[in-house]
Amino acid sequence: MKSLVPDIYEGLPVVTAERMAAIDREAITSFGIPAAVLMENAGRVVAVESAALLASSGGVLADSLITVCCGRGNNGGDGLVAARYLKEMGAEVMVFLAPPKRDGRYSPEVQQNLSRAVAAGVSIHQVSEELIELEVRTLSSALLVDALLGTGATGKPAGPVHRMIQCMVRSKKPVVAVDIPSGLHPDTGHHSGVVVEAALTLALGLPKRGLLAAAARRYVGRLKVVDIGFPKEVLRA
Repeated sequence: MKSLVPDIYEGLPVVTAERMAAIDREAITSFGIPAAVLMENAGRVVAVESAALLASSGGVLADSLITVCCGRGNNGGDGLVAARYLKEMGAEVMVFLAPPKRDGRYSPEVQQNLSRAVAAGVSIHQVSEELIELEVRTLSSALLVDALLGTGATGKPAGPVHRMIQCMVRSKKPVVAVDIPSGLHPDTGHHSGVVVEAALTLALGLPKRGLLAAAARRYVGRLKVVDIGFPKEVLRA
């Protein structure tokens, strides 16, 4: 029997990835909220929630290594912002960034936040075929942040992103997932065999249907919906 996903979660409408993308576009085009502002807000709240999760287990931010795994899209941009804030809060932060697309470029928002993270003293490593350093760093980290794939990614993770997910899973360290655990389908909650297992998933703006599917529970961990500045008008079902 097919599991039922609620239409409302904690008073908020539960949406598909397509609907969330439309909300994002509407906030930018109709309300004039720059994508960079939404990304800044998302990264800030990810940093705050990551610090809180670490503190809840007795960790001290100033003594902790946090590894942030970033994809090449806007989810990765959120992760770069989070890394900068975590660095400013006193953590030792390392970012492992998936290589750009074939044109060698990241989106303007990602490139801007990559530059800002470097200027803030965040250690940045672009991932290639060799993942030994990522393996070592994840094993010595107190906390991992999964900012690899957002709700726009629905296929099986491939290439460096596939291998980065495997590193995170093998480390068995607590993971904070940005919007959705990488590898999890945002609408169905299923996966193709390569998926992050999060301790905490921070749904940006609204909860996505896949996060509330029965099949997704072990990968989502604790689900928390966070406000990143979307106008209330666009968040209506």
